[in-house]
Amino acid sequence: MSNGLKRLPTGIQTFDKIREGNYLYVDKTDLVYCLTHEYSYVFLSRPRRFGKSLLTSTLEAYFQGRKELFEGLKMMELEKEWIKYPVFHLDLNQNKYETPESLVNELNDFLSSLEEKYGTRPSETQLAMRFRGLIRRAAEKEGRNVVILVDEYDKPMLNAIGNPQLQEAFRSELKAFYSVLKSQDRYIKFAFLTGVTKFGKISVFSDLNHLFDISMSENFGTLCGFTEQEIREYFSEEVAALAQKNKQTVDEAYACLKENYDGYHFNRFQTEGIYNPFSLLSTFKDLTYGEYWFETGTPTYLVTLLQNYNYQLDELTQEQVTADVLNSIDPSSQNPIPVIYQSGYLTISGYDEEFELYSLDFPNKEVE
Repeated sequence: MSNGLKRLPTGIQTFDKIREGNYLYVDKTDLVYCLTHEYSYVFLSRPRRFGKSLLTSTLEAYFQGRKELFEGLKMMELEKEWIKYPVFHLDLNQNKYETPESLVNELNDFLSSLEEKYGTRPSETQLAMRFRGLIRRAAEKEGRNVVILVDEYDKPMLNAIGNPQLQEAFRSELKAFYSVLKSQDRYIKFAFLTGVTKFGKISVFSDLNHLFDISMSENFGTLCGFTEQEIREYFSEEVAALAQKNKQTVDEAYACLKENYDGYHFNRFQTEGIYNPFSLLSTFKDLTYGEYWFETGTPTYLVTLLQNYNYQLDELTQEQVTADVLNSIDPSSQNPIPVIYQSGYLTISGYDEEFELYSLDFPNKEVE
């Protein structure tokens, strides 16, 4: 690294690369252990570049029994068995999804790679049928139930905002594909789906009533992103170097980091804010305060949504909404607030217990 400090995993989203490359890793494996032992089917919504892919990769390494990657981490004190399970990891973040065929091709490639190992049957002519057969055959061949990890499950749906016909095509395909998780429950050890948004009601999750949404869970509010305590524990040298470079005291540097990158709250109980991990790591890498997360680009789907419904941006922080509104998106709704919140441009700033309403605001200076 140019500043001579720890190797920072800026932009690295795979757990094994961080651990084998001796990059700094903020240890959240105790939460990973709790998550995998308390639940079987989990959904998590977090903004882009907030650590979802790294979390998914950590889960993959854990269920593959790669004990050596967890040396020195909290997981080593908790896990005693280190059982290896067959893991199906679907990453939908790689495609632009501009046509119905683009999703079909992505899912076909995912299934074909697994079929090379676990085989297929001539009768499995549809994507969902192939997925169902693969889960059963993998469990039978390995003698262990299957772990299914889906990263950015909602990317096709988000890319199709503003195009009802394309979104319906994606919805229909994904609904059938994800419904396999319920029909094959007897062969599934654990399933984890993550994305920016949660499409509810008649959408892709309508069959998955056994999927537990931890997006607003008090216990897992710090699963992605960094707390101030973690920054002081893991990044004290980087903060000192940042202060020196910018002619600040260390306390001034901490205050500046808090003002620019802190402030995310994902439930009404969370008194402590969460820092944006991408902006924080980028700041330490460059030793310069910048609008790193924002400059990676406002998602096209968000711009499209705001334009389509002519939403007035000056009304953003005047909204009060229910948990149902924040938790999921109805594809037919004209309310952009759930997408704006789940995309990370607004966060929870207060809660009215009498009326059960959430107040929203910008999380920090970078976003505002």
